[in-house]
Amino acid sequence: MRAKDVMTRAVVTVGPNTSVRELAELLSDRRISGVPVVEDGKVVGVVTEGDLLRRYEIGTERFERSWWARVFTSHRGSVDYVRSHARRTADIMTQPVISIAEDTPVAEIVSLFEAHKIRRVPVTRDGKLVGLVSRADLVQALAAKARRTMAQAAADDKAIREQLLAELEHQPWWQRYSSMLTVSDGVVHYWGVLDTEDEKRAARVAAENIPGVRKVVDHRQYFSSMNSSL
Repeated sequence: MRAKDVMTRAVVTVGPNTSVRELAELLSDRRISGVPVVEDGKVVGVVTEGDLLRRYEIGTERFERSWWARVFTSHRGSVDYVRSHARRTADIMTQPVISIAEDTPVAEIVSLFEAHKIRRVPVTRDGKLVGLVSRADLVQALAAKARRTMAQAAADDKAIREQLLAELEHQPWWQRYSSMLTVSDGVVHYWGVLDTEDEKRAARVAAENIPGVRKVVDHRQYFSSMNSSL
């Protein structure tokens, strides 16, 4: 599975001149945690809700009260001031941007997320944005894969049951009115009652000859044992 198989193609983006207010409203309204910053079709940065946490409007900007600390962190202080007071997205976005190609394997994307502690990565082709892969996309891909696997297993189980029943219906030893069968995840289960051990063995052999059967479990009881218990 590769980036093109899991990426979101209709990507919400902002421009470098998008105001911080508009950015905050966009993230809130769309219920997303980050967007690429695009200029002339190319990704020039990424901005996330984390970039909006330290803002003077809500009183969360960084403020170093110690004059001693201010002397030795003047550069850091100016950077923090820009991030907490900037009006344009270009001033708070993260750059340079880590991006991937459409054919990047999913395993490699996960490694990027872990190594760089990021939650999303733009997908580009010839420098142009064509999609976005987020952690949520990977979770959705996993869920979709699980659903497809379950659906395929159910379809296979149905085919196994139908093929096995077709074989059994032609056998004189198969007691269709006192025996039944189910198939779950490739495992054939026989239920009901039967007369002899030979019938049980024959039913097992019939099931084992059906492609896709992984195991046979016969839960049936013998007529003789049932009668002796009465």
